[in-house]
Amino acid sequence: MSELLKLKPEALWKHFYSLTQIPRPSKKEEKAVEFLKKFGEDLGLETIVDHIGNVIIRKPATPGMEDRKGVVLQGHIDMVPQKNSDKAHDFEKDPIEAYVDGEWVTANGTTLGADNGMGVAAAMAVLESKDLQHGPIEALFTIDEETGMTGAEELKPDVLKGDILINMDSEDEGELYVGCAGGVDVNVFMKYTEVDTPKNHKAYKLSITGLKGGHSGMDIPLGRANSNKLTARFLNHCLYHFDIYVAEVDGGSLRNAIPREAFSIITVPAAEASKFEAEVAKFNNIFKAEFSGTEPGLSFFAKETELPAKVAEKEVMKKMIKAVFACPHGVERMSDSMKGLVETSNNLARVIIKNGEFIVNNLTRSSVDSAKEGTMYKIGTIFDLIGAEVKFEGAYPGWKPNMNSAILKTMQEVYNKRFGKIPEIKAIHAGLECGILGSGYPHWDMISFGPTIRFPHSPDEKVHIESVEKFWIFLVETLKNIPKK
Repeated sequence: MSELLKLKPEALWKHFYSLTQIPRPSKKEEKAVEFLKKFGEDLGLETIVDHIGNVIIRKPATPGMEDRKGVVLQGHIDMVPQKNSDKAHDFEKDPIEAYVDGEWVTANGTTLGADNGMGVAAAMAVLESKDLQHGPIEALFTIDEETGMTGAEELKPDVLKGDILINMDSEDEGELYVGCAGGVDVNVFMKYTEVDTPKNHKAYKLSITGLKGGHSGMDIPLGRANSNKLTARFLNHCLYHFDIYVAEVDGGSLRNAIPREAFSIITVPAAEASKFEAEVAKFNNIFKAEFSGTEPGLSFFAKETELPAKVAEKEVMKKMIKAVFACPHGVERMSDSMKGLVETSNNLARVIIKNGEFIVNNLTRSSVDSAKEGTMYKIGTIFDLIGAEVKFEGAYPGWKPNMNSAILKTMQEVYNKRFGKIPEIKAIHAGLECGILGSGYPHWDMISFGPTIRFPHSPDEKVHIESVEKFWIFLVETLKNIPKK
């Protein structure tokens, strides 16, 4: 990992390396919060940890820049803890094993944490610098962005003094983001009756592995497979051809990650075992053929296992399988106003059928609040029909683009002058904190940008080395050209 310390700009990469050494999964950021607090205090800068755990560090303007508008440099402390099933890693204790892989930096079998470690590291480099030109700076490091945007939601509206918010959580260098999707969690819960496993049955553990997964917003239009949907599809098929019973289903992990794996334990009559095994093999080929372009590592297989004592009662089992099979996943609608932008989507993130409890977690996103609500209620209706309890939780607003933004104009001019082209203006199908933060600070002029990151929220996450240097140069030049008050 010492390779990272040799990369340019060294001022940024050294801080990113430090962050890889500190466990910081969502809702477990305490060590990183203490690290940032000490960092600010050691620099002799005003450092605040608010009631929820956000860290704010203030740096005065450099000489001659006191008349510039105040800038809030913002990133989130937490990272998504995803790993391959064969990787032994404790995200609450172990450092990330980052390494250079050609033009990229990636991690060994886990998420890298470039989302949003790169933004945090860039702000740290600005705070530490002694030779950069900038007006008044406030660095805002928020907690729990990935699982609930708790830090942004809890930020008090009178703490920050700046006029411009520069969010550094976007993932395509050369693009400026001026809008984002809002979201809501659609959570389902139901208790069900278990019965004794029928006699003369054999049990199988079904496994779907090798999927790419990825960010449930930005990667949702890529057409990747969802392990929960494939499992429900096969089980629904089996309802018409076998006398199956379900003992357990466990698929997906995080609400904002496309599910990569799913495991289930089912029983079939011993007399139908050979036919069932052949059906699994057939569906393995079907799934591989359907997703040959997007999921080359897909694997679906069955392995005989110990017969469970209990299984779900037949009729409720059918309802649970069919509801999950019917639940939408993927793109619901593309945007009419911005070409190529997903307007509305749903991620069927988590499915559990175990020990008499049925749990389903969805993350619904949309840049149009009414469309978000419509999809939310459509999903809720499916599970209402089987008698489950449905809760709509953690809703957060989108961020409406302001094409007359002064910071947008400034950054377009700076990028064009430095790199010879005007950056693309985009909105993102993901939940940037700008929408929430802007509701507490409605006067803010907001923008988001960042280096090129691929496959965030998955163990394939990687950041492009050259783009990091351009991102840094762009940030430095932007701070030098911030408009006057």
